[in-house]
Amino acid sequence: MIDVDRPKIEGSVAVGTHATDRTKRRMGFAEFGSASGRPILWFHGTPGARRQIPLEAREYAAARGVRLIGIDRPGVGSSTAHPYDSVRDFCADLTDVLDALGIDDFGVIGVSGGGPYALAVAHEFGPRVHVAGIVGGVAPTVGPEAIGGGAVALARRAAPVLPVLGAPVGQVISTALRFVRPIAEPAILLYGRLSPAADRELLSRPEFRAMFLDDLLSGGSHRMEAPFNDVRVFSRDWGFSVSDVSTPVRWWHGDRDHIVPYAHGEHVVSLLPDAKLFSLHGESHLSLFGMSTDVMDELLAVWDQATVAPPSPAGE
Repeated sequence: MIDVDRPKIEGSVAVGTHATDRTKRRMGFAEFGSASGRPILWFHGTPGARRQIPLEAREYAAARGVRLIGIDRPGVGSSTAHPYDSVRDFCADLTDVLDALGIDDFGVIGVSGGGPYALAVAHEFGPRVHVAGIVGGVAPTVGPEAIGGGAVALARRAAPVLPVLGAPVGQVISTALRFVRPIAEPAILLYGRLSPAADRELLSRPEFRAMFLDDLLSGGSHRMEAPFNDVRVFSRDWGFSVSDVSTPVRWWHGDRDHIVPYAHGEHVVSLLPDAKLFSLHGESHLSLFGMSTDVMDELLAVWDQATVAPPSPAGE
């Protein structure tokens, strides 16, 4: 029996060849599903790392012949720590990953803090990205496309000190996490009890607790520095306009989301030229991880529709 729980391939790729800094850095990845299937890149939340992919999604990829690839952002997992100036800068590093993995056309999924990166990739790679799925994604908080409220808007107040304090604070938290393995699962259960009902229900399921534990405890020695870098780039100009993303986008958002407000999903979808919002009644933030198979079903359907050749005119 094939073990769909574990990555088929896991490693890292040298990046920076397309960037101006030319530093020696690496970016981690983990592959699930079919090595010859249609590639879908999964961009994890904040915090998170490459294994933050539900077991249901891994099983789906294996059954449906999808090449599902989780990508570490800088500072977590197997990726070298590196502060971006904007969300868009991530795309230069991803180019190196795509080249190394032999990927041409692909789809993307961005969860929560992975949403801005998924939109940036759709913007930068254009026709190569057949479809983008965003699950509870973060919205811009500065500039003409900004919307107020939410956790990122609150974090903007700390943005000026993050370049100085983010790394030291992250190092302290990362070090502390090395010693909390015995209490990590009870801590997740406690978080669930304090969370909205939908999140509490999801965290009561052993397979989702196992995913979060694996992701949290295997995220690398600098795992908690990376979220501060995410917040920093989310709190400034992203380097592109959301309204210029022409890729078909499908967006899922819970109307009880206590971290990224539902209004943020409505707002970003209204800016996108080709987008559809799936409103999820009673769902919160973490509970959206339970939607992974629905998300992949929809993305593959959009991909299939886009690649069907139009019928030839009569008489030809």
